[in-house]
Amino acid sequence: MSQTRFADRHESAASPGRLPSRLTAIGAALLILMPLAMWLANRSAPLMLGVAVIPFIAAAVAAGRAGDVVARLRSLLATPLGLALAAFLAWALLSIAWSHKPGASLRAWAELVLPVAFALAIAASGRFRPRPMWLRALALALILACLLSIVELASGLSQRAALSIGKLVSFVFNRPAITALILAVPAIHGLWNAPAARRSDRILAVILGLTVAALALRSESASARLGVAVCVLCWALSACWPRLTLTAAGLALVLTMTMAPVLGLAAHNWLPSVILDRFAVTTGQARIDIWQSFGEVVQARPIIGAGFGTSASMDQHPVAAEVAPEHKTLLGVGHPHDMPLQAWAETGMIGAGILLLAGLLLLVRLRRLPAREMAPRLAMFASAFTISVVGHGAWQGWWIAVLGAGILWFGLGRQGEDHG
Repeated sequence: MSQTRFADRHESAASPGRLPSRLTAIGAALLILMPLAMWLANRSAPLMLGVAVIPFIAAAVAAGRAGDVVARLRSLLATPLGLALAAFLAWALLSIAWSHKPGASLRAWAELVLPVAFALAIAASGRFRPRPMWLRALALALILACLLSIVELASGLSQRAALSIGKLVSFVFNRPAITALILAVPAIHGLWNAPAARRSDRILAVILGLTVAALALRSESASARLGVAVCVLCWALSACWPRLTLTAAGLALVLTMTMAPVLGLAAHNWLPSVILDRFAVTTGQARIDIWQSFGEVVQARPIIGAGFGTSASMDQHPVAAEVAPEHKTLLGVGHPHDMPLQAWAETGMIGAGILLLAGLLLLVRLRRLPAREMAPRLAMFASAFTISVVGHGAWQGWWIAVLGAGILWFGLGRQGEDHG
């Protein structure tokens, strides 16, 4: 009799109702730990996102919702925005046919696609719906990651040197700073606007915002500082004048994407030297020279580009022969430090046009939201786009994974629609 009761209790503890919840909690914990993982290893975001897929999908299967996962994925991909992004990925894959290093280009394409697939899989699982407890945990993880980064920067990376962890150069904290900014936006929004938001939650949101800003100011990342400024400004303006701010963001998107091929020339001719002198050497005239070099690549291959992923070794591409001799050297820097220009250089007018369409479709989706819901999403979009215009390579896996995680942390809209 006692053995029967024990078996019954054991079966209840392992019941399907509890297993999905436990698996979901594991997946959420992995997403919560992402900022700390990025502090420790600044390219680890794709790994954290990819590992999190396993428990979320397993939770859906354990709950008997595998069919819903497929249906939800089809629904996400069937939206105009989903179709536009799929079209870009397809065109990028096709463009590898005229890359000078197809193997390297295919690896770059996979680095872009995998984080996108991971984020879509988590969204399609239907198991990740940010709860107040998870948002508090994310906020604490972000604050801890920021403080650890600030302490290390202040101490000259002595802790990292003592433990022999990673590179002993201060710019390794640029990616954690950007990660903290992107993930802080949905965390602050969720804590501040929760249906039953507590005073302590709002205090935590304020502390989080100040800590993220402090890391951006302390780090070497001018992109992070610019991103914080744009985020705060756009969030405030969107809350007061949502339609006007959304329209301005759309115009800025169109202007930036269309001007990308002549960005370097325009900056060289029109940007006052007093402004350039305020930037570090690596972010001032040198960056403008890089933009000019890749702009000449666009002029040589305006329609189809040089092939996806070719920026990493553009100086070895046959198109380099069509670039002015004084600009060839800077084709070897790895990427143009400008996402729209990289899209133009690698995928041409076709690829850049598809990305512009995707961006406009996203803004159209945001327009349907009430101002309180639209403002933080538009702020994150504007901040992320600004960072991509002046920062790192466009298709780096850590960046795509962080953006995917940021979108997931916004959760579902009020009507149950996924506004990611």
